[in-house]
Amino acid sequence: MKKWRRLNGQEIELPIKEAVKETIIREMAQGHKLKVCIGTDSQVRGSITEFATVIVFLREKKGGFMFIHNEKMEKNVKIRERMIMEVSRSVEIAYSLCDLLDKYNIALEVHADINTDPHFKSNVALKEAMGYILGMGFVFKAKPDAFASSSCADKVV
Repeated sequence: MKKWRRLNGQEIELPIKEAVKETIIREMAQGHKLKVCIGTDSQVRGSITEFATVIVFLREKKGGFMFIHNEKMEKNVKIRERMIMEVSRSVEIAYSLCDLLDKYNIALEVHADINTDPHFKSNVALKEAMGYILGMGFVFKAKPDAFASSSCADKVV
């Protein structure tokens, strides 16, 4: 089972889907309208690639918070493959939560840490990532609108 935590380091003991459900119920009971954004970022340090996947809960006009999962891999991969690995981690989580989010009528976006500007290296994976995410039926956001991956996950990887 993947280990998830809050930004303050507190581990989430429940399976992630149960933790998300409890969070939705609590937040809605407090009168918040939620949107969920999922994104992954990675960093290469020597032969280790570390991934951080985040589930960001946005409270309409009232800030937000996130759940975080970190994972390390000892394998050198090219930038295109790494971008697709980031997207697949986000899609996997989005897919596992989408029926729950639909049930509670919560909007979901999948954010890719991929630049839409062809001058950036990550752009090599843009079409594939967009096709993957949209093909799964999710709303797709890339830089500069992909804050879940490029800002939130980026801070915890």
